[in-house]
Amino acid sequence: MKLLQHSLVARIVASLLAISAMALVSIVVTMTVASDSRGDAAAINMAGSLRMNTYQIVAALQRHEQRPSAEQRQRVEALMARFEARLESPELIDALPGAGDHALWEQYRLLQTRWEEALAPEVNRTLDDGGLEVEALRQTLDGLVDDIDRLVTLLEQNSESKIQLLSALQILFLALTAVVVAIALYDIRHNLVAPLRQLVVLAREAAQRNFAYRTHLEGRDELALLGRTFDGMAEELAASYAELEARASSKKVELERSNRAMQVMHEGSRALYGGGNDLCASAAPMLRHLEQLLEVGPIRLSLNDPHDDRQIPILATHSARRPEYCRDHDCHACLIDPQPLRLEATRQGECLLLPVSVGELMLGTLEVWHPRERPLSDSVRRLLNALADQLATAVYLQRRIEEQQQVTLMNERTIIARELHDSLAQSLSYLKMQVARLERMQQKETPRETQAAVFGELRTGLDSAYRQLRELLTTFRLKLEGPGLASALRQTAGEFGERLGFPVSLSVDVPPHLLNPNEEIHVLQVVREALANVHKHANAHWAAVTIGFQAARLHVAIEDDGVGLEDDTSPPMHYGLVIMRDRADTLGGRMTVSNRPQGGTRVELIFTPQTARLIHQQASAEASHVDPRSALTTDSHDDRTPG
Repeated sequence: MKLLQHSLVARIVASLLAISAMALVSIVVTMTVASDSRGDAAAINMAGSLRMNTYQIVAALQRHEQRPSAEQRQRVEALMARFEARLESPELIDALPGAGDHALWEQYRLLQTRWEEALAPEVNRTLDDGGLEVEALRQTLDGLVDDIDRLVTLLEQNSESKIQLLSALQILFLALTAVVVAIALYDIRHNLVAPLRQLVVLAREAAQRNFAYRTHLEGRDELALLGRTFDGMAEELAASYAELEARASSKKVELERSNRAMQVMHEGSRALYGGGNDLCASAAPMLRHLEQLLEVGPIRLSLNDPHDDRQIPILATHSARRPEYCRDHDCHACLIDPQPLRLEATRQGECLLLPVSVGELMLGTLEVWHPRERPLSDSVRRLLNALADQLATAVYLQRRIEEQQQVTLMNERTIIARELHDSLAQSLSYLKMQVARLERMQQKETPRETQAAVFGELRTGLDSAYRQLRELLTTFRLKLEGPGLASALRQTAGEFGERLGFPVSLSVDVPPHLLNPNEEIHVLQVVREALANVHKHANAHWAAVTIGFQAARLHVAIEDDGVGLEDDTSPPMHYGLVIMRDRADTLGGRMTVSNRPQGGTRVELIFTPQTARLIHQQASAEASHVDPRSALTTDSHDDRTPG
């Protein structure tokens, strides 16, 4: 109820209803007065006709006095009857007011009484006996006319009073309507238009991000409530906008800090993945810089010992002394700190322990300390996780490089042992058997001519061993001076081109890093042995070496236009082809020696490189969750196995 009393809509509706009610009442009153005044004109006309009727009676009586006749008498009686009918007509009686004591009723009864009691009997007597003079009757009738005139005047005054009443009522209702309209306009102007203008200004200011404007509307109507609501909303928006600006500024600062941290990590990755720097020297400056940017620290990195189940501290920022397992005492990366702190001094802080891992391989842990009153944000945690992954990748790559170096060293040793076993060791064994044979001959005192043959074989064996030693030295020098199979083959082609007296054609179409060192040595030795046979036995004028990779197989072909072979088998006491076939068996391939249709010999070696087998074995190892390093170790062991 109180809300309706203070409601602007209710007030406007009440004003409209009041104006409508006054208009309706004015219309009803007007219709009532008009309906009440509907017979006034007829009554005035009827009263005026009584006056005319009186004059007619007087004129008829005068004519009857001059010439009495029945016709004149009838005319006078007709006029009298007409007068009485008009005097009692409904038009005249209905126009009289309802109150019986009204002046109109008194005048009407006076006129009626005078007519019925005085004039009508006198007119009848005059007609009957002529006892009354017409002049005296005329004077009496003139008095009646005066009464009729007074009745007409009263009727006119009554009608005019109704019109005046209607005018007064119209003026009254117009004045009341004007007052109600003025009050409504005042209410609308002060309680509707002005608040709406303030609300529009508030909306415009809010659209321009100015939330300081307030309407300060008072009252209990709808717009006042809306204004107070908008004021509260503007205040809340100002607070929210200020909070959002603060958060945006904080996020901007955090993003800038994260960007700088990512840049530091990116620059640090060059030192981490350079391969020539120690982990401490490359990671310590980066960790110290990240501590300053992220407001954390100290940071300690510990790695798992791959052989023992323990963690070894590698480096720690803010360290006052060198790590226990430091390998380079000339490095001072951990000790360069103007304010050295001890990790034990941060017990009141909190420690974030991050795993340093690659996949399921756990390499170590990264401890990040920070004050308890400043917890780490999500972005800082993500950066620290990225740092742990970066360190894990660097540690993993460093270990893989060291393992690869060890594997490479073992492969080189295996290759040297295999070459010595296949060439020089066999020759020395042959020489040892010939020496034992010669000793038995001397014990049996065999003739000197028979011993001379053994001496010849010893000399031939020594020459062969010396030649094989030179071949091995040349091969190892080629390998060391020129990395890669193509470089060693170019040097070999140039060397044998000088021996043969014509250039050796060379075509190599092999993807890089296809062969491992053991396979490169075997291929190079096969090519050198085949070119040596061309130089010794072929008497050729043209030679070509072609190496290509097709259908996951390596094809090696050595051709010449020399004298060729009697058949495809090795000549007696010729161990070169035997050793070449043995190398082919070691590579898991096959070697064929045949005569060319154009003349000369063709030596062809076909085998699948170890890389293709490694890919297949690695896929099988991953499918069975086996570490690929075990497969690599197995393959290295296979390469070390002598043929």
